[in-house]
Amino acid sequence: MSKIAERIQNIRAQIEQTCHQANRDPDTVTLIAVSKTFPADAIAEAFSQGQAVFGESYVQEAVQKVDALRHLDITWHFIGPLQSNKTRPVAERFHWVHSVDREKIAQRLNDQRPATLAPLNVCIQVNVSNDPAKGGVLLNQVKSMAETIDQLPNLQLRGLMAVPALDLEESLQRRQFESLRAAVDELAKQYPSVDTLSLGMSADWPLAVASGSTMIRVGSSIFGPRQYPTGDRA
Repeated sequence: MSKIAERIQNIRAQIEQTCHQANRDPDTVTLIAVSKTFPADAIAEAFSQGQAVFGESYVQEAVQKVDALRHLDITWHFIGPLQSNKTRPVAERFHWVHSVDREKIAQRLNDQRPATLAPLNVCIQVNVSNDPAKGGVLLNQVKSMAETIDQLPNLQLRGLMAVPALDLEESLQRRQFESLRAAVDELAKQYPSVDTLSLGMSADWPLAVASGSTMIRVGSSIFGPRQYPTGDRA
């Protein structure tokens, strides 16, 4: 068994165990394999092990891999910061975007989504830590952003995404996670399409799942340590 196959098997077992402890159905948690910086052949290997959902963060790199792997039935999630001048290739190739935090980005994704494709699933990125170094809207701005997205016919609002700080005490991190879960539940009362909380990465996904996350974004625990290239790959 390859290292990637072994890691996928291990994390699936961990997800099942964590869900059992949290009285959740493991089928309610989607594992997104974050493949940024890793080559297309690593993605193909993970796909051969039944992993069909992948996340990318750098537009130029992602486009090359999406195009190279068109023959595989992969669901692609864009999870990184998105500049307004790079929305077109994302709108044309991806199934999901998790990092919508400005009306301009939402509008461009809507306008550039090909008519031949289903509406683009989007999550509003929330800056739950109120950290000026992080992207995302504040929790009290979610309602306004949701109203904007709901008016765009080529977008489908699915929920919220956040990248919380990693150095928080567990009790504070748990409160932030639970506040996001509550915000998703509140949105779902108004928008029936809302069913997603994209929360949790390699270091904190068990707590996120226990707090109600429905999508976890895991990269290094599947593909191994990353080696980031120099220069801007966005």
